[in-house]
Amino acid sequence: MVAAPDRQELANLYRTMLVIRHTEEELARCHQRGLIHGACHTYVGQEAIATGVCAHLNPADVVFSTHRGHGHALAKGMPPFELIAELFGRVSGCSRGRGGSMHLFSPEIGMLGTSGIVAPCILQATGGGYAFQLAGNHQLAAAFFGDGAVNNGAFHEGLNMAAIWKLPVLFICENNQFATEVPFSQASGIPDVGRRAANYGLPGEEVDGNDVLAVWEAAHRAVERARSGGGATLIECKTYRTRAHAEGMGDFTYRTREDVEAWKARCPIATLKSRLVQEHGFTTEELDAIEAIVVSQVRQAREKAEAAPPPEPKDASTHVYAEPARVVAEKPADPNARQITFNQATLEALTEEMAANDRIFVLGEGIGVRGGNFRTTAGLFDKHGPRRLRDTPICERGFVGLACGAAMAGARPVVDFMFADFVLDGWGEIVNQIAKMQFMSSGRLKMPVLLRGCIGIGHSAATHHSGSYYGMLAQVPGLWVAVPSTPRDAKGLLKHALRCDNPVLFLEHREILQTKGPVEEGDLEIPFGKARIARAGTHATVVAVGRMNHLCLAAAEELAREGKQIEVIDPRTVSPLDGETIAQSVRKTGRLLVVDEPAGPCGFAAEVAALVADQAFDYLDAPVRRITGVAAPTPYSPVLEQTVLPDQARITQALRALVEE
Repeated sequence: MVAAPDRQELANLYRTMLVIRHTEEELARCHQRGLIHGACHTYVGQEAIATGVCAHLNPADVVFSTHRGHGHALAKGMPPFELIAELFGRVSGCSRGRGGSMHLFSPEIGMLGTSGIVAPCILQATGGGYAFQLAGNHQLAAAFFGDGAVNNGAFHEGLNMAAIWKLPVLFICENNQFATEVPFSQASGIPDVGRRAANYGLPGEEVDGNDVLAVWEAAHRAVERARSGGGATLIECKTYRTRAHAEGMGDFTYRTREDVEAWKARCPIATLKSRLVQEHGFTTEELDAIEAIVVSQVRQAREKAEAAPPPEPKDASTHVYAEPARVVAEKPADPNARQITFNQATLEALTEEMAANDRIFVLGEGIGVRGGNFRTTAGLFDKHGPRRLRDTPICERGFVGLACGAAMAGARPVVDFMFADFVLDGWGEIVNQIAKMQFMSSGRLKMPVLLRGCIGIGHSAATHHSGSYYGMLAQVPGLWVAVPSTPRDAKGLLKHALRCDNPVLFLEHREILQTKGPVEEGDLEIPFGKARIARAGTHATVVAVGRMNHLCLAAAEELAREGKQIEVIDPRTVSPLDGETIAQSVRKTGRLLVVDEPAGPCGFAAEVAALVADQAFDYLDAPVRRITGVAAPTPYSPVLEQTVLPDQARITQALRALVEE
């Protein structure tokens, strides 16, 4: 039996609901005045839900929310001024003017963010719960989402992972009857959400979302269960938004005025006020006094927000990456060091870092007892167990989103995709969430997420196990992309990825995993954005990453026997790209060939060519040349497979012609 809230708690519930209502109504007026530059999604009519849930959360517990997140932020403790200033686009706003209505960040109070994309908050809260379970700190994560999100794959993947790993998460569905303008009755085969919990082995509750005491009681049970190790709970709160989907939008093409008025009559604030007077000994005067104070505070917050300055233009591109950047100097390579394979080098780096940092954990399919499809985690399960070497269901979007939330909550996740093609199933979580989190939070959230997988054509793997995608991934601001070609670089770059605070795509070409090279024992860290001169030369420059760098070195050796000295540059990282080393080489040789395995259009080779045209055009003695893969999906037959790939003979021929041009 859940104990009822005491008199002070009841007053706090009433006050919080009033803060939400009056702030939202003030924002609606401000939208009409033109003070809000973009969308404004108000929470009017749903105040009981955020209030009833957040009453049980402490400052260390975290909330992840959706585009209609004003109420959650205010209930978690955000001052109205910070919310209003954010919608005004002011530097004093909770997201420093970077987010507006749909992107609210305040890590200081455990408000880890709202999203304009439906359902990522479900996965992020699952990740927050995972980080807390790993840390053993009895904190919990809550996800607030609308009824539209329950038909999204993230709902299934998030609840499933939370259930099988017993994560401390609250899933709060605010079923306000419409997903934008689509009625829930037309979007779901069953009329309720709470009962879906049983499909995942979770407890589920369906409560009146306009009754703050019913929400409070359900949340109390869920919080107690989460803190005691019992796992997650799904709570469906049936409610209704009584304003339009967003301010300024039409409201009566998909619902009627009569329905809206009927729900207004069930106002959660008026209902609580009546109960406080009739059942709990409050006077109308007491409650009116609370409201008068709230109205005054909200008005003062709006006035202060109007007077607040906007951000400085110079801050438009700050915090895209971690600031300050991690600075490290690469040690000189020892050519006489012991010889190990590329695979052994990356495993050594991961092994050493997991021993040194207990916040690191690995997610992936078959990375536990099995040790990974490419032996990327061999032996680590025996050392660290299932929480730090977590075999996952086949749900790439789900565990990438989980990794995002775990990083936001203080952990350092490593996602092992096996093949980089599978990265694409988590594309939205990477591009819209992981890559943007540091920027949107003004650097207050760090994103130390390592995403690794094998790339490259070979072994007749055909079109779904041969992709590279680093040119596409490098276009995303906020991501770093590494494509090492040697065992030494693989170890040093992986170490850096595991120590920096940026999200990293670490792509390993499958056809060079067993190649050997000298790698020093002990600590070895190589910074991103520093190219390596793999071979010095004076007649022409060739630039390539991964396996193509090996082919270019072989071609350079062949040409050396003809007296032609080719300089081979290995960028090592595609983002950040060391343009200065490349340009410096071209200024010396006067000629450039870029070799890249993926197709050419809009790719890495085009970027290098454009860079040299910008920084070293006057030094060119011949046009920049490119050799890339054929613009076609990767075929299966060995004959066809070899046809779409650049090979050593073609590279040699192109370099010979370039030198003579």
